[in-house]
Amino acid sequence: MKVQIEKVSKRFGGVWALEEVSLELEPGQIVGILGANGAGKTTLLNCLAGVAVPSDGRILYDGEIFHRGKMELRRRLMFLPDFPLAFARMNVLEHIAMCARLFERPDPDPEKVAVLLEQLSLLPLTGMPFSAMSRGQVYKSALAGLLVVDPELWIFDEPLASGMDPMGIAVFKKESREATRRGRTVVFTTQILEIAEKFADRICVLDHGGLRLDRRMGEARGEAKEGELEELLLKLREPGDGG
Repeated sequence: MKVQIEKVSKRFGGVWALEEVSLELEPGQIVGILGANGAGKTTLLNCLAGVAVPSDGRILYDGEIFHRGKMELRRRLMFLPDFPLAFARMNVLEHIAMCARLFERPDPDPEKVAVLLEQLSLLPLTGMPFSAMSRGQVYKSALAGLLVVDPELWIFDEPLASGMDPMGIAVFKKESREATRRGRTVVFTTQILEIAEKFADRICVLDHGGLRLDRRMGEARGEAKEGELEELLLKLREPGDGG
């Protein structure tokens, strides 16, 4: 799915969370969205997912203007916020089945689901309600639902700070890389610069609601000096910069 973000702005009261952000994302990329707290990262993801409506500008998926009422487009993407919605009485199997129904997918293959849950260390917890799980276990359960649905656009808010254990993060990274080989697009936010630099194919830096950097890492990894992104983020926060 080709994603076009055209001069998207979002205002909350008197505050502009996003100001004329424009990006074009081709299929088959892992895109890291970086920035300080309050930079507009989550707002951008909310707009991409239809959770929030841009005050100005527009978002297009494969050339079609997106809005939250277009269910055929919404079924082509899936958003995991940092605290995913989880019904307290549901368990992971019920959640996966619900995701498959909502996204109009065939009934999941039980053997494939069992392998996935084993990789995520969730297999012994299949009967446990979400209300009894830790934050990381709930996030891994939500991740399992997304992996079964396998939409064209994967959107994650702070997956690396979601409480997932190393096994969950490893599955997230492995499945994301494999997804891009199938033409999927993965967009995630993070504050962990070292992982973003090594994991993402493309880095976009937001500051005060504006896009300050858009870099393809495949071209720049060999050229970028260690700590360059950290220096940039710190510079944007210096008095008189990034206003």
